[in-house]
This record gives sequence, C-alpha cells and structure tokens, in this order.
Amino acid sequence: MTQSKLVVEAHGNTNIGRVRSTNQDSFLVDHDLNLYIVADGMGGHAGGEIASRLAIDEIANFVRTNAAVFKNPDTEHPDGRISTIMADAVNHASTKIYERALEEPGLKGMGTTATVVKFVDGYAYCAHVGDSRCYLVRAGFIYQLTNDHSLVSEQVRAGILTKEEAEQHHLRNVITRSVGYQEEEDVDTTSLLLETGDIMMLCSDGLHGKVLDRELSQLLKELDTKSVERLIALANDRGGDDNITVVVMKTKVSDKSSR
Repeated sequence: MTQSKLVVEAHGNTNIGRVRSTNQDSFLVDHDLNLYIVADGMGGHAGGEIASRLAIDEIANFVRTNAAVFKNPDTEHPDGRISTIMADAVNHASTKIYERALEEPGLKGMGTTATVVKFVDGYAYCAHVGDSRCYLVRAGFIYQLTNDHSLVSEQVRAGILTKEEAEQHHLRNVITRSVGYQEEEDVDTTSLLLETGDIMMLCSDGLHGKVLDRELSQLLKELDTKSVERLIALANDRGGDDNITVVVMKTKVSDKSSR
C-alpha cells in the first residue's frame, strides 16, 4: 500500500551585510531532527557570535536528548508537552549562555534572539524569544506567527505607536526579551497544523527591517526555498546595515510505499 505524509524542504543562509564587521547571526537547518532555528546575537566584542552559536547548539542538543517526546506514537496533536519541551530547550540554552558569561566577564550581558520551529507528525511547533520572526505563507496570504519582543512593538500592541511610527522609531532595535541575558526567559510557544504547500520562513531583523511583508510574500510564493539568496540580496541592496539570516521551509507530500 502507499502511505502519504507531509515532508519539509528547507534552505537557509546568513550574510554579514554591508556595514557590520562581524556576523552575530547563526542558523540551523537539520532535516534529521526536523529542526530549524534563527538566532541573532548581541553583545560586545565576540559576545553576540558566541551567544547565537551556543543557542543553536544547546537547543539542538536538548531536542536530540528528548527525542522520545517527539516520537510517541500515542501523541494527539497539538500536544502541550511538546510545546513545553520546546520552551525548555530555549531556556536550557539561556542557562548555558548565562553561565558562559559568568565564566568570562568580557562576555557579560551577551544574549541572543531565538526563533525555533520543529516539525512533528504534520504539525509545526514554534518557540520564540526576541525580534527575529516566523512567517507563514498559505493560499497566497502571509501571516506573522510571532510577536516581536521589542520596545516599539509592545508600544504598537498597546496603541501608543502606529506600525508606521514604529518602523521609523530610533529605539526600534531595543528588545525586551533575550536568550542568555538571564538564566530563564518567558518563551512564547505556538503550534500549527500544516497543509501541503505551506511556506514558513524564519529571519533576523536584518531582513524584516528592510523588506516589506508583501514583498516577502511575493518572493516566497514565486521561489519558495530558492528565495533565500534573493531575499538576502534585496536587504543588502537597501543598505544591509545589519546581519541578514533567512531559513525557508516548504511542505510537500511524499509518497512512500509500505507493506
């Protein structure tokens, strides 16, 4: 007999941009774990690079160590236990980054964003801290699945600023939550039942700060996983004043014969 299931194609890349001297972004595309991450580090000297890399490594290690939770055949989705594990993975990374900063005073205050997606049995489970983003493009429409943990975004949600005012605000890059600044952080989680042809994108603010949502939607619809380099080039064409990181994932049906 033939059994159909959703599988994910994905591609990611990162770019230093045109202004920064170092790239403090990191990303992960791991098809074995069905795990995809974007992390945008912050901190003086090498702090941001170290924080984002540690976040990627420690989140992946935590997910790998807890593989049994994701492979339980009796799971009914959406499963709150999986969302909890995803949040725990981010906080595990936060503790490791915080401890590293205590060991090396020159790294004090370093931290990173972390936007994480893991695919389990046709569902996408997302965990998120900071102002990197997760988008969904479905049936021609684009949706931002994560809320920015930034000063201006919180003021927009409170009705103090308009979205247009926030885009030009001099404090738009000030974030209110980060992974590693303290041992634990408040992690947003969400889950989503996937459909064939769904496109998801993770990106740092070096992209979404330069490219409008309607432009993101158009390029993702036209090029899906092949849009990564075009999106990075577009952000660079518009100044490239920050590191730029993009991971694009697309769902499709895979037919596997089984007896």
